Amino acid sequence: MPTMAIIGAGPGLGAAVARRFGREGFSVALIARDQSKLDSLAAELRESGVEARGYAADVRDAAALETALARAAAELGPILALQYSPLPARTYLKPVLDLTPELALEALRFSALGLIHAVRAVLPAMREAGDGSIVLINGGTSVKARAGFAGTSVAFPAESAYGEMLHEALADEGIRVVQLVIPGAIPKLQLDNGIDSVAQRIWEIHSAPGEFRTMLIPLEAGRE
Repeated sequence: MPTMAIIGAGPGLGAAVARRFGREGFSVALIARDQSKLDSLAAELRESGVEARGYAADVRDAAALETALARAAAELGPILALQYSPLPARTYLKPVLDLTPELALEALRFSALGLIHAVRAVLPAMREAGDGSIVLINGGTSVKARAGFAGTSVAFPAESAYGEMLHEALADEGIRVVQLVIPGAIPKLQLDNGIDSVAQRIWEIHSAPGEFRTMLIPLEAGRE
């Protein structure tokens, strides 16, 4: 059974994506920092028929993240879909004049370096299978910087650049690397079918070749 790993899994979008991929026969590895919350979410998903387990790791801790992904693959099956969607800390949303080198480096570790570690952990199995997807979920500052959101305005573009390079480098191997930009908090976007419509969009960009970047809604219609 193929596995979908959701880095930054929670009861909102992570759970909706888990249900959507679970309906397609994926087992789901839920990765976030709090094991007890992951266990509760996994239990809820299993009650709805999705094979899910939680693996605690902080994306800023490379060894812990790589260990979590290795355990998930060993226990659930090869990871052929990866969603990288950890929620940035509020400290990354400081004004640019308050941005320190230390905070910028932490934001980069969280967004860009965490993704690089995750990709390097799952890519060998995808390349062996000749199939797979890596889905980046980012806010609007991945495409337009905002002075009031300095940390993500620095880190999201770095994450995006790495993803776009992977998109080009892996296209001929059957591995899709894509980005969904969500310019604002999902509950405030007033989407038809709410969060389930976002999960459906993620399934669509996972399952078929296409452009690297997809905008959930036009940038000017939302906010970071």
